[in-house]
Amino acid sequence: MQSQEEGATQAEYRAALLVRVRTAIHDSGLAQRDVARHIGIDETKLSKALKGTRRFRPDELTQLATAAGVTVNWLLSGTDDARGVSAVPAATILPTRHREDSGHAQKRRNIVEKAWWLFAERGYSSVRIADIAAASGTSDSTVHYYFRTKREIFAETLRFSVKLAFDRQIAELHLFANPVDRLKRLAFLQLPAGERGRAEMSIWLQTWAEAAVDPTGREGHAQSYRRWSQTVHDIIVDGQHSGCFISVDADELTQHLTALIDGLIIKVLTGMLTSDQMYAQITKFIDRTVVTPTS
Repeated sequence: MQSQEEGATQAEYRAALLVRVRTAIHDSGLAQRDVARHIGIDETKLSKALKGTRRFRPDELTQLATAAGVTVNWLLSGTDDARGVSAVPAATILPTRHREDSGHAQKRRNIVEKAWWLFAERGYSSVRIADIAAASGTSDSTVHYYFRTKREIFAETLRFSVKLAFDRQIAELHLFANPVDRLKRLAFLQLPAGERGRAEMSIWLQTWAEAAVDPTGREGHAQSYRRWSQTVHDIIVDGQHSGCFISVDADELTQHLTALIDGLIIKVLTGMLTSDQMYAQITKFIDRTVVTPTS
């Protein structure tokens, strides 16, 4: 049974979360109906959530953070770099912050998100600045006002992908106390499933290909990848401390699991596997190779 003190703490936490959500919406310059549309709920449900009579689901918090240009970590804790269930990205691999009013910030985010979809669906070389301008409802000159080159926009789409992954992990992984369940959920969140999941992994795959031939982009890619790998590593170490996972070198286990996930992502994106088949293989690997055997 929950104590009065625990109940009060939870109530204070929810109240602080709602203050930050309202602040994020206000500072974004978006109307409440636009935020509701971005989240995928009707305005009535959003109003109830903002009043505290309905709780935001993890996926709704993620979409809200995307619309408002903040991180889920900030919504939940009040800071971007609070330590939690997912390794915190360095500021250099999150979307670039600029000193600008909400109108300019909205335009910049819209350009990045529309470019993100175009690059994911068509590939970097097939997308022109004119395509990005048309998709974002603006002009070529406006796109160039915010970004000097197409390469600069592509670099920002990787940062956007890092933010999306981090937001999902922060919003959901804390709900899974058992390290086995948390590791499997992390793998599930990494699946190239649905339009957004496939788009995100397409950006990653193109970034891998670019890093293979262009050394100038390798450090940004490496920093982004290390954050994901560190999250896997931290869960494995937590599982080892609790006795859920086998006691072998955690770095080695992390390498094996992340390599498996990377390879399976490529197979899904190229049509050799479904995302369901990918997840089944990952969970079998975790049960067979990572989880402590029971006699």
